[in-house]
This record gives sequence, structure tokens and C-alpha cells, in this order.
Amino acid sequence: MSSETDFSVLKTRQQAAWASGDYAVIGTTLQLVGELLAEACDIRYGESVLDVAAGNGNATLAAARRGGRVTSTDYVPALLERGQERARAEHLQVEFHVADAENLPFADASFDLVLSTFGVMFTPDQEKAAAELARVCRPGGRIGLANWTPEGFIGQVFKTLGRHLPPPPGVRPPSLWGTESHLRALFGDSAAEIVTTPRLFNFRYQSAEHFLEVFRTWYGPIHKAFAALPAESAQALENDLIELIERLNRAGPDSLILPSEYLEVVITRA
Repeated sequence: MSSETDFSVLKTRQQAAWASGDYAVIGTTLQLVGELLAEACDIRYGESVLDVAAGNGNATLAAARRGGRVTSTDYVPALLERGQERARAEHLQVEFHVADAENLPFADASFDLVLSTFGVMFTPDQEKAAAELARVCRPGGRIGLANWTPEGFIGQVFKTLGRHLPPPPGVRPPSLWGTESHLRALFGDSAAEIVTTPRLFNFRYQSAEHFLEVFRTWYGPIHKAFAALPAESAQALENDLIELIERLNRAGPDSLILPSEYLEVVITRA
């Protein structure tokens, strides 16, 4: 089987995972990340903006609130519908299109700014996805990303999942997008400048058990991981995740605050 076929099969599985549960339940809590990224990218009123793997639209809304002419894309139609609901509620003008981050249906240099928050980092073919972001961004434009880091909480969650459900051979961790060296390798000569800023997002829940209940129910990758494991293995995964969550909790025994590191990235297109 060719690597291209492998990527195609993996993408189909990933799409099913992200369509399971309801990522919007989680995504809505991450709105602050989109706002900070929009500020970091210093959006000008009237600029054309593309949000790639937009989920339920955090960066989409942040850019539209700042006067951007925004096109919001994802390969899960149900998530775009949630973004549409949010845009309508705020009377924001946004275009929504179903689109694959590795094959964007837009001409070269179509946008002043291309955004993705915790989205494009999960594409199976990382080089192809980076090339597409660069292709649709005009020279001198910006690419703004928010990516979980390998050592941050979410990066460690995915490492824990990988110990219980090993990824297919040859598939690299999404959290590599949270390292500057990997970004420089991915974007190469298409980047005139790459500016990275480590940031923390605080997940706030009642307890470790509450966090896991929410993510096990609504967050596609965790939802699918538990569904794929027999009861004994699922219990072992639950135990490992609870241990990780409790170890990183900074709120004490009566609540839960989980600092999760991510890398805020602004790339100036060459």
C-alpha cells in the first residue's frame, strides 16, 4: 500500500473521529485562543482571512469581530454548522465551506491571512498541509497558528493515548507542529519569518473525573479511543489519564485547573 493510500485511509478515520461526539462542546471553551491569535496576527479591517480546520469557529469569529472578510472551512460539516450558528448570533458576515486542509479549493495567494487553531496540526500529511497554507496565502501575508506542544498537557494526553492505541506506522505526532524547529522544516523557503510565543490555556473543570467524562463523551479522538478498547484496556487508559490530570492540576483537591501549553505562531509569507 502506498503512503498516499495510507494517508487517505487515515484521513477517513480521523474525519470519523472528529465527527463523533461533539467537538463544539470543547471548542467553545477555547475561544480565548482564537482572540489572542487574531491579535497576534494584527488583523487589518477588510483583510481577507481563511480559517482552516476551523472547527466550530473560534478563530473565524475572532477575525470577523476585527473586520476581517472571513472564509471558514472544515471537513466536518456539522462543525461548520455550529460556526454558522455563532456567526448569525453575532450578525457577523462569514462564508462557510466544507474543505480538506490538504486540498484547499482556493487559488494561489487568495488570502491576506490564513489561520488555524488546533486544527491543521492534526492532518496526516503534514508537508502537504503546510504547503497548502502557504500556497493560498499571498506573499507578504501571514499564517497564524495555535498548536499544542509535545510536553504540554494535551501533548501528554495524546502520548498516553498512543501507549494504549499505537498510531499507524509512519504517522508523526500532531504535536510536532508545536515545535519551532518542525515548523521551520515544514514551511522552509515559503516563510520569510516565523515568530513563536509559548502560551498556556487553562482547562477548568470540577474534577479529573469531570474532565474525563466531558472529553470521553464529546472529544472525538478520546471518544473513539475508549470505544476501540475492550473494557479492561479502557479502564487502564482511564486510570492513566486520571493520574496525568491529577498530577498537573494546580487548583487543589476541590477543583480542577489544567494549564496546557500551546505554541502561538505567526509566519510571514515570503
